[in-house]
Amino acid sequence: MATTPNDPGLVTPESDGPSKSAAKKEAKRLEKEAKLAAKHLKQATSTPAGEKKAKADKEKKEQEPAFVNTTPMGEKKDMSQPMASGYNPIAVESAWYDWWEAQGFFKPQTTENGETKPEGVFVIPMPPPNVTGSLHIGHALTVAIQDCLIRWNRMLGKTTLFVPGFDHAGISTQSVVEKRLYKAEGKTRHDLGREVFLGKVMEWKNDYQARITDQLRRLGGSCDWDRVAFTMNPSLSKAVTETFCRLHEDGIIYRANRLVNWCVHLNTTLSNLEVDQKQLSGRTLLNVPGYDAKEKFEFGVITSFAYRIEGSDERIIVATTRPETMLGDTAIAVHRDDDRYKHLHGKFAIHPFLNRRLPIIVDENVDKEFGTGAVKITPAHDPNDYEFINILNDDGTFNENAGEQFKGMKRFHARREVIKKLTDLGLFVETKDNAMQIPICSKSGDIIEPVLKPQWWRTRAGELSIGPKQSEADWYRWLENIQDWCISRQLWWGHRCPAYFVQIEGEAIDRNDGKNWVVGRTMEEATERAKILANGKNFILEQDEDVLDTWFSSGLWPFSILGWPEKTVDFSQYYPASILETGWDILFFWVARMVLMGIYLTGQMPFSEVLCHAMIRDAHGRKMSKSLGNVIDPIDKEILKAIAGQKKDFPKGIPECGTDGLRFALCAYSGGGRDINLEILRVEGYRKFCNKIFNATKFAMLKLDDGFVPETSAKPTGNESLVERWILHKLNIAATQINTQLQERNFMAATTSAHNFWLYELCDVYIEAMKPLTDASVPLQTRRSAQQTLYTCLDHGLRLLHPFMPFVTEELWQRLPRRPTDITPSIMLASYPINDSDFISSEEEKEFDVVLSAVRAARSLAASYNLQSNIQLFVHSKTGKEIDLFRSQMQAVITLIKGCSAVNVLEDVKALPAGCGSAVINSTTTVHVLVKGLIDIDAEIAKCDKKLTLARLNLEKIVKIISQPDYAETVPSIVQITNDEKRKTFETECATLEHSREMFTKLANS
Repeated sequence: MATTPNDPGLVTPESDGPSKSAAKKEAKRLEKEAKLAAKHLKQATSTPAGEKKAKADKEKKEQEPAFVNTTPMGEKKDMSQPMASGYNPIAVESAWYDWWEAQGFFKPQTTENGETKPEGVFVIPMPPPNVTGSLHIGHALTVAIQDCLIRWNRMLGKTTLFVPGFDHAGISTQSVVEKRLYKAEGKTRHDLGREVFLGKVMEWKNDYQARITDQLRRLGGSCDWDRVAFTMNPSLSKAVTETFCRLHEDGIIYRANRLVNWCVHLNTTLSNLEVDQKQLSGRTLLNVPGYDAKEKFEFGVITSFAYRIEGSDERIIVATTRPETMLGDTAIAVHRDDDRYKHLHGKFAIHPFLNRRLPIIVDENVDKEFGTGAVKITPAHDPNDYEFINILNDDGTFNENAGEQFKGMKRFHARREVIKKLTDLGLFVETKDNAMQIPICSKSGDIIEPVLKPQWWRTRAGELSIGPKQSEADWYRWLENIQDWCISRQLWWGHRCPAYFVQIEGEAIDRNDGKNWVVGRTMEEATERAKILANGKNFILEQDEDVLDTWFSSGLWPFSILGWPEKTVDFSQYYPASILETGWDILFFWVARMVLMGIYLTGQMPFSEVLCHAMIRDAHGRKMSKSLGNVIDPIDKEILKAIAGQKKDFPKGIPECGTDGLRFALCAYSGGGRDINLEILRVEGYRKFCNKIFNATKFAMLKLDDGFVPETSAKPTGNESLVERWILHKLNIAATQINTQLQERNFMAATTSAHNFWLYELCDVYIEAMKPLTDASVPLQTRRSAQQTLYTCLDHGLRLLHPFMPFVTEELWQRLPRRPTDITPSIMLASYPINDSDFISSEEEKEFDVVLSAVRAARSLAASYNLQSNIQLFVHSKTGKEIDLFRSQMQAVITLIKGCSAVNVLEDVKALPAGCGSAVINSTTTVHVLVKGLIDIDAEIAKCDKKLTLARLNLEKIVKIISQPDYAETVPSIVQITNDEKRKTFETECATLEHSREMFTKLANS
């Protein structure tokens, strides 16, 4: 049962739990273990053929038949059958979720009169996954963290609500369905028409919503599925319409003809947040979506060409990074004080391809030092210009304003053609490298065009906690630079703008002017408003074809899912939410908009805390990408078999790890950083941890008699043995630490605390040390006490793990007997262990920690001498208290040291037999292992000499420190106590080594 202890689980009574550095050390240790496991796995492949066959035959013999779930849907799993021989995640995870849901355990637990519980309310609105496709491993991280918090708060007795939902993801979903339609039928959405196409998208949505729902269930997300939301459901659509109309009525939404980010490939506008800036250091050839894959176009250069001055042979040279836009030029600007061009003020240049005169104007904004100091003006395609000639069609081809020779030509083909024709006319000057940024559509990878479009815009309280701190700084930096938000999109899939153009009979009305538009929650409301605008004239209402940006509806998520704008019970009880957990990469896309809209529309911050999780990367730090072949599906066989990009890391495929192991690993990775390099072997390591818990519980239950009945209370009786009081104290430390760490959202530290308690304290120590206490020969009271303590540790230990590992903990907890008054049906409704003063035994912890130090030292000595059996241990102490302690714990020491046959506690060091290897425990205690006849005496003498030299140096250093003038007056008392203990320990070490050397010398001479 025992594993090699590394001592991280031992915590002093004064300790407040592992520090951040300790947590980092633990994470590094676990990564090291994972790599070591990989090494062992590799070594295993070199096993001789005969051994391989024997091992394979044994495994085949022991293999159980494939698990088949026979539990009827929604019914409780039959736990009367014997436990399996080992942990099987498929078997363990079966049936529980359906039973939890059927029993209504996911619903908010309220008082008898329907009020929320006095313990408090904890609400998480699940960030709605897009219906574009299935979940990936990043979503599993989200579910692991959020469901951990929900389950923990539910077990703390609070009214909890975890609201699931789905986002229609306008651009992405429409794009993927359009691609599928064209590939399958060779048709576009325009061939089908709006209604038929939307029916196709809805079919896609229904398919993937069902798939995602299944994934969320299998990940153990304890969501209230009766409250599931979809951003285009009628109630949420009503919230969108209400918001648009209310903001328009309040003057916050307006219609304006402004430059927008236009994605040619998707044929829609984008907000600034949906545009990435690609940095180029110089000339770069790039592919562009919508062109032949073999075609590449030149970026990162600045092109100079000349315009001829009207009525003369003079030329004026301009420079641009987008030469094709010269077809839309309307003027040339120079600085008023630039002496090179003062004689040209008020004159005209002649466009070489169009019948257009370009006035030379003065502009104080022109930088005289940039390029030639003369700037071409292309108003409809440059955010810095203002008079408008639009040369670009929505599909990226040039229109009639570009001239007949360029009409219908794609924009980057036109770029090449413009340069060619300028060269033919002798107007081309040069092309130079130019470091620059180019705007890229984050959805399609297309080059963004600034285009003039009439669009709906939104213009730009409370306390909000954002973690980690790095994300908080980003948040405030973004808010300081916030700009108006273009909220309309040229799509069909989404919330159609509830805005109507009023075409008044007999009048020529500008559609770009917002004054000629009305909004309405219903057609009736819009019609009434149009009547006022038409002033008695006949009119026709035409609803805007555009839909709203997906983030507009997502910005209402925390309150629209609860029934807003209606005054529902859910809204009154569960708004605002407790926490919003999401990725830091959408802090501005989504979180900022929820905050702005929440405060404006409800008068409250939509949540009091934002927790930003990290981005999952592969073991090499690369972003998960289908093109790299390193994407991991969290569900399909838990973790899929290795695919092309993973075969190097997993030549035999990725092992099946189970939901519990995956969830625990993802939480263990969440330590506040921005990136997680996911090592599958570490996930597999936590699957083995599940196996350890399973087998430990199975073994421990054998120590409970068939008729065992737990005491009514878990409180200690006062008759417990030393090791019992020690483990209960450790259990209380773990409970205290985990609660604090979850409150601090330090999931890495919380999983470390739980892992350490189970592995290094319960399994390695108590379950081993209690074996003699449950022997049939011991008094009944002693046996019963050890069993009661074991039961409490299993019961509370499984509860501590449940938020991280819901399935295996339910499976094992259901096999435990219940206390007489406990009718709790599921572990997820059991109370979560918290700090309990009745469990604190600080002095007993110190005492048994001394015993464990002796055990570890003895194990180390035995290992160094390669002793595996018939180990004879001698413990010498200078104090009567420790002598009594070790004599009372001799049986525990023998049990905890594999191969130990005898323990002798000595008051007089002279009674120590010759030929012992020795180790110092503290200033008063040493341990010795008899090695006579098993060692090279001369080598042992040399070892003693080396150790003795080092011990004397350490003693000299500490004595020198203590002997400094004013030491007693200037050094803090706690440091003085520590230094004095070090001095005593070094003195004991020197004395022990001198004694050992003398002993080995006598043996050598005998």
